[in-house]
Amino acid sequence: MGLDKRGVGDMALRKAAAIAASLLMVLVFIRLNGDISAFIHSVKAGHDATYAFGPPSLSEEEKKELYNRIVAEAESRYSAPIDARIDRVWHAIPGYNGLAVDIERTYEAALQAARTDSIPYQYKEIEPKIGLGDLGAQPVYRGNPNKRMIAFMVNVAWGNEYIDPILETFARENVKATFFLDGSWLNKNSELARKIMDAGHELSNHAYSHPDMKNLNRSDQSSQITRTEKLLQERLGIGDNRWFAPPSGSYNGATLQIAKELGLQTVLWTIDTIDWMKPAPSAIVEKIDRKLEPGALILMHPTASSSQALPGMIASAKAKGYLIGTVSQTLSSERTPAVVEGGVGF
Repeated sequence: MGLDKRGVGDMALRKAAAIAASLLMVLVFIRLNGDISAFIHSVKAGHDATYAFGPPSLSEEEKKELYNRIVAEAESRYSAPIDARIDRVWHAIPGYNGLAVDIERTYEAALQAARTDSIPYQYKEIEPKIGLGDLGAQPVYRGNPNKRMIAFMVNVAWGNEYIDPILETFARENVKATFFLDGSWLNKNSELARKIMDAGHELSNHAYSHPDMKNLNRSDQSSQITRTEKLLQERLGIGDNRWFAPPSGSYNGATLQIAKELGLQTVLWTIDTIDWMKPAPSAIVEKIDRKLEPGALILMHPTASSSQALPGMIASAKAKGYLIGTVSQTLSSERTPAVVEGGVGF
């Protein structure tokens, strides 16, 4: 029996409604995802279009496969930590943390990701078994060569007129440095020292009266260091200083041992601006650019030469891809931020 006009009309309306509903779903999908090709691909692959709106619901077998893939990939992504060591030329060389995939955190993150996403690998640092503090009374001249970070060491015993321009350059370039303060200078310039500290820079010990440390007896060497440590704590509230920079780089075994007993590591420099000889600022920049290497500690003073050369030194370091940190940051075993390779899809 044929359909009457009303039946035909109802069928047409239902068909039109079905088409409209399908088109509405497509439009909603495009609105939320912005890519019709993804929808078409999903339909062709037999996937549920609603899958893209949230994390997938994986079967137990799929979860197991995912976990095993992460475990397998973790081995190839592992970087072993590097122990601190004593070098014949550079003396104490800091260690460098290793890097390992945090399997459990990666697995949990992957469960929340869309199926078409790469695995969002999560990492953790692995500290070396031997750290800088385990090497005994040794001087440090540089950071670990695997760490692309450098530091500016500003030894201060005179030259107040150039401190403000230096601070302005550091602030403009968003760079933090370590200022090693002579105790007698600190005693007379506590407010200026606080200004340096308030700008976010690290302050450390440069003896008390800029002596030739190796020519002093043990008692006098100890006095030079402890007097300045006391001032750093009393005037500036610094009770956790870690570094001692001997004036003019002069030290002997007693210097190293005394500093170690006081909880300080003796630190020198990798590259010297020799700014006290008043070189042309361009000559300083050229020297730094030529000698710059990972872990370099650059020695400077608040002089006209270094003040004028500082923007160029910073620009050179940044152009070569170095991060610039304090002495503590540069000599730590912590890894510098790095671009992690893209994840693996699952």
